[in-house]
Amino acid sequence: MSKQPAKAAHAKKSRSSKKSGGHFWRILGGFILVVLVMITGIGCGFLTASMNTRPNLAEDLTPSASSQIYDINGNEIANIHATENRMPVKISQIPRDLQNAFIAVEDARFYEHSGIDPRGILRAAWANITGGGVTEGGSTITQQLAKNAYLTPERTMKRKIQEMFLALQLEREYTKQEILEFYLNQIYFGQGAYGVEAAAKTYFGKDVSALTLNECAMLAGIPKSPNYYSPFNNLEAARARRATVLEQMAKYHYISDSEASRLKREDLKLARPAAGENTEAAYFIDYVVQGLIDKYGADAVYKSGLKIYTTIDMDMQRAAEAAMKMLPTFETDKNGLAQPQGALVAIDPHTGQIKAMVGGRGTDQFNRATMAERQPGSAFKPFVFAAALENRFTPNTIIEDSPIMVGDWEPENYNRNYNGKVTLRYVAEQSLNVPTVKIAQKIGMDKAIYYAQEMGITTFVLDGPTNDRGLATSLGGLTRGLTPLELTSAYGTFANQGIHVEPTAVIKVLDRNGKILEQAKPKQKNVISEASANDLTSMLQGVIARGTGTGAALDRPAAGKTGTTSDYCDAWFVGYTTDLVAGVWIGCDDNSDLDGMTGGNLPASVWQAFMEKATANMPVRQFEPGPNYKSDGMDELKEEGRSSNQRRDQSQKPNQQAKPPSQRPQTSPRRDDPTPPRRDSTPTQPSRPSTGEAPERVPTPPEPEPEPEREPEATPTKPTAPSTAPSTAPSMSGGMGKGR
Repeated sequence: MSKQPAKAAHAKKSRSSKKSGGHFWRILGGFILVVLVMITGIGCGFLTASMNTRPNLAEDLTPSASSQIYDINGNEIANIHATENRMPVKISQIPRDLQNAFIAVEDARFYEHSGIDPRGILRAAWANITGGGVTEGGSTITQQLAKNAYLTPERTMKRKIQEMFLALQLEREYTKQEILEFYLNQIYFGQGAYGVEAAAKTYFGKDVSALTLNECAMLAGIPKSPNYYSPFNNLEAARARRATVLEQMAKYHYISDSEASRLKREDLKLARPAAGENTEAAYFIDYVVQGLIDKYGADAVYKSGLKIYTTIDMDMQRAAEAAMKMLPTFETDKNGLAQPQGALVAIDPHTGQIKAMVGGRGTDQFNRATMAERQPGSAFKPFVFAAALENRFTPNTIIEDSPIMVGDWEPENYNRNYNGKVTLRYVAEQSLNVPTVKIAQKIGMDKAIYYAQEMGITTFVLDGPTNDRGLATSLGGLTRGLTPLELTSAYGTFANQGIHVEPTAVIKVLDRNGKILEQAKPKQKNVISEASANDLTSMLQGVIARGTGTGAALDRPAAGKTGTTSDYCDAWFVGYTTDLVAGVWIGCDDNSDLDGMTGGNLPASVWQAFMEKATANMPVRQFEPGPNYKSDGMDELKEEGRSSNQRRDQSQKPNQQAKPPSQRPQTSPRRDDPTPPRRDSTPTQPSRPSTGEAPERVPTPPEPEPEPEREPEATPTKPTAPSTAPSTAPSMSGGMGKGR
């Protein structure tokens, strides 16, 4: 019994101890909470004090200053300033359709939030996470007004918080209609037009009050990227953006779905653009300015006194502009532009720096070097060859040049003849179509696409009933096409021994006080092995030495590839020395034919004329030789399981044994195999500006499976959709293999 009081006493003591301990932790927790509140309060006070809120938001005392653009040597090449084409109007003069269009596409909850829209921020964050990049912004119209009117172009967290504080202050001091009026009179529309009245006069030749609904939708789409979406610069992109605005207006019930569909089909009558200055490097300067406006805003570029140091070499630029004057004039189109047009891009393959850029004949603002998506023709084949070299092929691997059926498509060579057994080197030099298709069928088309993507090609269509996974892609028959800038940059990978460096035009940007806003750092990746790159270069040297590109021969080692489409709408030559890669494209804006011009004709001559001057002061350097032997190299591509309907009687066609190129009959040295026609007949398609959105990609190709030596399997190694599916084989009704 004596144990009972002892146990009770112990329990009481334990409860007392726990109570005391709990009391201590509550005191400590409260103390920590008080400290955190104090720190937060001090931080908020400091932050508020540094937020630069303004006593009078209607005044901005910072004087405007023009920005300067410099070349690679530090010489000023352009002075960028705004010609203030601004005519403020009252909100009552702005059509309700235009107000609704802006709200629908820029800030659907404009009338509901108080300057900052948390729901919009969360929605944008989710879209960016699921989209794999910056695909949507969360700023409200009020925030955009605050940023454009009062803040520097700095891209920092502090500036973003300042933007929010100013937006809240604007909402306290002004009504929604006043804020919308300020915004619509403030924003930049390209072509020097600030505000909706100036934009209406610039693009449609009328007062803003007279705009139609369709014209309102077009204007509302421009400020997202004023240079890119300007219908004077890029009509197709402007139409696509107008369609987006109309869809948003229908989504938020400003118009009906049927009205949106009808308006999308309507054409707009634009005013004639004012004649611009024809200055040196005009396309390159516009390219740089557009990128900076997309990043910092128009006011920052035109009024903040930026110092912009670029990669351009003006000696090379002058050489490029002189070479492009070799283009003939077949006709003058309805817009007063001489046709055909052309583009030339030159890049240092080791740094990615753009050294020269010509986007046309200098009489318009559409930069074909960066915006025109065109069919590459046989200039795409090196990506197939690179994938083959990475998968046991060698330059001496033998492929049988004989008929093949892919679904209902029978690819043909340029001259409609077959050459029997040929080496991979000979296939590249003479740009043979049929062996290229057989190579792509063996390795899997997805592998070639993968390597092309890793080298910077972003325009592949990989899903849907019409896509680029079919074998026609091996000959350059793409769904959309690609831009001269991307193709030239991709070839730089071969010149840089398998390492791709992303192209860049800007080295650094300083603000008016000398503070660095951005500084370029080369972004590079190893795409193919050094051995494969060197082998491919040796093959492409043969293209210039004795193949389809002899018209591009230089007095120094050079490698390159011609490209021609089957309908003769696009002609290319892309090539490189050890230290410079350049691409030339020629074509008509409306996709009309070039009267039989091939990549080995004028494009090769333009490339040669440019490269001779551009490399005149560079040391002559030899390419690194490729390996003499691969232990697992494929001697011959075996065609197993060919059905009878895939064979043709070749008794009347040459069936030579594989011979050195010098012993074989030569095709015309300045012609090139045309490739399958495009899959649509639309005009030149624009390339979208970089938004940071991750492009659609094929998965990383697996390592090739072990195979018995010199007995390769005939099936693709890719686990993805088979590239020989009849559904992806294109119709050959576009004039392939004209025999010219």
